[in-house]
Amino acid sequence: MAEEPKRTERPPTQTRRSDIPPDTILIGKKPIMAYATAVMMHFNTGAKRLTLKARGRAISTAVDVAEVVNNRFFQGGLTKSVALGTEVVGEGQDARNVSTIEVVLERTK
Repeated sequence: MAEEPKRTERPPTQTRRSDIPPDTILIGKKPIMAYATAVMMHFNTGAKRLTLKARGRAISTAVDVAEVVNNRFFQGGLTKSVALGTEVVGEGQDARNVSTIEVVLERTK
């Protein structure tokens, strides 16, 4: 009888929903106004701070959401801080760099 090779368990690369802080919105492929509504609902609960996170092509959507919320709903009453970064995704030959953005919105009024 031949022994089967042991498989090594590697940690999952996807982020679990429980690992995401409650004051963070992950931006993806939904329409801009869907995220803007989520931001407004978050601030309507009395929160003063919210983080928008996006990777790759969703970065432009995250910037649009931050600008729509700030200009249309708060008339410039939010302060924004932006952090840019790069993640290495994949392994070996499939490894590639993916740009990331983190926009922190703080209510000033």
